[in-house]
Amino acid sequence: MYIALYGRKFGAGTQDKLRVLLSSLSEEEIQISCYAPLYEYIRGEAIECQCIKSTFTCYEDLPAGVELLLSLGGDGTFLSSLTIVKDRNIPVAGVNFGRLGFLTSVKCASAEDLNSIKSIVRGEFVTQKRALLQVESSQDESLADRIFPYALNEISIKNRAPRMVGLNIKIDGKAIPTYWADGLLIATATGSTAYSLSCGGPVATPDANVFIITPMAPHNLNIRPLIVPDTSVIEVSFDAKERSNVVLCTDNRDCSLNTGESLTISKAPFAITSVSLGTAGFIDALNEKLLWGEDKRNDK
Repeated sequence: MYIALYGRKFGAGTQDKLRVLLSSLSEEEIQISCYAPLYEYIRGEAIECQCIKSTFTCYEDLPAGVELLLSLGGDGTFLSSLTIVKDRNIPVAGVNFGRLGFLTSVKCASAEDLNSIKSIVRGEFVTQKRALLQVESSQDESLADRIFPYALNEISIKNRAPRMVGLNIKIDGKAIPTYWADGLLIATATGSTAYSLSCGGPVATPDANVFIITPMAPHNLNIRPLIVPDTSVIEVSFDAKERSNVVLCTDNRDCSLNTGESLTISKAPFAITSVSLGTAGFIDALNEKLLWGEDKRNDK
């Protein structure tokens, strides 16, 4: 199998995990290409890496023939891996070097974990298509020049200044009442356990074909999150005293919006393929990582 290794920043204590992971991968009959900044970090830490045969820096120079991408880090790294694979339909497996790791399928802390990683690079995994959001601008300037216009978790519009912003929303051409709030986010089912959840949004299973429109700290007691089909086209314009302070975020990336600019948000024409071993489901993840329903009365 031809795999790619992707990772961003690593904290203290990850050197040993990388050393053990690369040693384990070197025992497999695989070809490895590595994200260039990660490769430089590995070499700088004097970690044995003879199994790495090439490097890449972006989507354009990711080698043809790559069959699997291992995302080494936490959920933020997994989200950023979207900029590398884009529409290549390459399965992405998250190896948790971070903390919560809701999107990462395996850890790298024990012999059992290493066996799980070996199973993945041998092709012994199940995949799941996860819908993405795309955002387009009303202005002639290509939004892609300012920001990567796709998101796995959510797209958000908010005011950098400590002021409310009025958000005018249309769903499939039908206007709903203006949201006066700190901002607004549109989440996928995957993103329902992320930023949207922190803002009071509902949890959706990853295979639910929905988007969730969640206001951030709304100044209306009768404004609540709204679930819509993922076939919906959502148009957003905004009223703010200082428009230069309004910012657009696609997952963990951001850019400023221009005066008079409005946005159209819809389902992207491609999806990301996530990898798991098929041994644990979504409810298991809720129980383990979000302490779902934790209650002393449930102790046995």
